Order: sequence, then structure tokens, then C-alpha cells
Amino acid sequence: MQYRTLGRTGVQVSTLALGAMNFGAIGRTGQDDATAMIDAALAAGVNLIDTADMYSNGESEELVGRAIAGHRDDVVLATKGSMPMGEDRNRRGGSRRWLTTALDNSLRRLGVDHVDLYQVHRWDPTTSDEETLSALTDLQRAGKIRYFGTSEYPAYRLVEAQWAADRHHLGRFVSEQPSYSILQRGAETEVLPVAQQYGLGVLTWSPLASGWLSGAVRTGRPVTTSRSGMMPERFDTSLPVNAAKAAAVEQLAKVAEQAGLTMIQLALGFITAHPGVTSALIGPRTLEHLDSQLAAADTVLSADVLDAIDEIVAPGIDLAPAEKHAVTPALTDPALRRRR
Repeated sequence: MQYRTLGRTGVQVSTLALGAMNFGAIGRTGQDDATAMIDAALAAGVNLIDTADMYSNGESEELVGRAIAGHRDDVVLATKGSMPMGEDRNRRGGSRRWLTTALDNSLRRLGVDHVDLYQVHRWDPTTSDEETLSALTDLQRAGKIRYFGTSEYPAYRLVEAQWAADRHHLGRFVSEQPSYSILQRGAETEVLPVAQQYGLGVLTWSPLASGWLSGAVRTGRPVTTSRSGMMPERFDTSLPVNAAKAAAVEQLAKVAEQAGLTMIQLALGFITAHPGVTSALIGPRTLEHLDSQLAAADTVLSADVLDAIDEIVAPGIDLAPAEKHAVTPALTDPALRRRR
């Protein structure tokens, strides 16, 4: 396992990190399986575990908390808040009122007195940067969080947040968590360069593109990834966007075979090759999945292989832009781009 510094924090984290989104009802993964995967990941050198309050409505945090009970000092523990946790309109967002409550709920479910990294799961356009950063700074000073970061923030919001921290003398975000894979390379355009400029750690999620890059999706074969049952529209190759992904996967499979690599090694090696990336978050549902992904821990792709990938999916290109989670409100709300 390789290790990198999380931004400018001085904290060393593994280049493969364990994402716990599949723990609980979402992935039908119970306590025994979650504990087995966490034990195996720690034994392999993984030291960063990432979860969120919304994953299976808090169940993921509970499973993670019980699994790390005897290993807390060995784990860089990260969770996220701000996504809706119920119907109440104030049980979401980046306000001081909600983040303070959400963090206390997460700490209770995790069974810990602090988390190492607390991340704002999505940018909240209704809340000022000063409000959010002020709340997080106070929670940090109270010892409940060591550092705080973001997830799926547009690049310009990362910049605004850094400036707001400077203007108001508040703590800064130290990390960003974008979606990034060979098939979804849009983060290379602005998010990763901005993160590098401001010294942010980058924890990328969905490096296997929901299973497209795991080897489970190949033309002419039954789809075996569990994601196809949860999001069938993303695997229907009669749709042009999915046909483009399928064509790219077939070409990438040839590159992997010629290089003597599995598809998973190609996909994860691509992510960790980027100088702006700190860790790739893997999200296994079973111990078998975890083992196949840990096998990529020391994969280093040659320049020829990286060049071949660029020929198949050009730098900065998202093959499925509609699947992105960091869409600026000005693109989704017509009222923001029309004069009244």
C-alpha cells in the first residue's frame, strides 16, 4: 500500500481508501460482512474509512462504528453531512443549526467522540460560506472534528470558500471529494487544478464508474454488477450515452489485457496516477469485491498505458455528463439564466 499526505494536514492516508456507502440496506451488507471487510482492509494497509450520515439512513455509520471499535487509533475516520435526513426542511443543508446536530448524530452512531474528517456532502446554495465555515471551525475547536472538507463542490465554490475563510479568519476546507474515473474525467478540467492550487487533498469516489470498469460490464455478456438493478437506466446500452461507455470499455479492456492488468487495476491505477489525487475510494459490497480492488494497491501505469487511455477517453471529458452530481444551479434552474 502507498500513502500520501491529505492536503497540507500532515496526515498520511492510504492511496486506496474504504468507502462504506454499500454498508447497510443499500448494499445489503450486514455487520459481519462489514466487519470482515474493514478488518481485511486494515490488514492490507488501508487506514482511511469514509462514510456518511445518509448512507442507509445512518446504518452505515453504525456498522462502521462497531467494526472499528477496537481499531479507532489506527483509522483516519471520515464522514459526511448536509444531505436530507428526513422530511423536515431544516434537517439538511449547511447551516450551523443542522451541521451541529448532524455531527452529534453521526458521532453517536459511530460511537466515537470525534471524527478525523467531516465533509459537507453537497454545497448548499441557501447558506453562506461564512455560516458553514464558522460552524465547522467551532466544531473543530470543540474537538469534535479534526479537519473539514467538501464533497462534489463545483470548482468556483471551492475558490469562494477559500476566500471566505481568509476574509472571516475561519478554518479552511482541507479536502474535496469529487466523482472521477476513466469514463468521467470532467474533474480534470477545473476541480483537480483548483484543489492542487489550494493544497486540498482529493478523495475520489466511483473510480470504477458504478461497475462499468470492474470487468462486470462487457458487450454481449449479462451485466453482473449490482448497480444495474439499482440504476437500470445507466446500463441500458440502447441509450447513446451507455453505448458510448460500452464502446470505451471494450477498448480499455484491450489496453488492460495488453498491459497484463485487470480492468480494476487499470481503473484504479489511472486514478492514483493523477498528481492531484490523494486517495481513490473503493466501495466494495462483498469481501470478494474488496480483495479484487486491493489487488490494485501498488499498480503503477506506464506512460504508454496512460497515453492509450487518453486516446480512448480524452482528458476532461465526461462520457455521461448527466450523471454528474456537481451541477451548478444556474444550469438546472431556468429562472437563474433568464431576465425578468
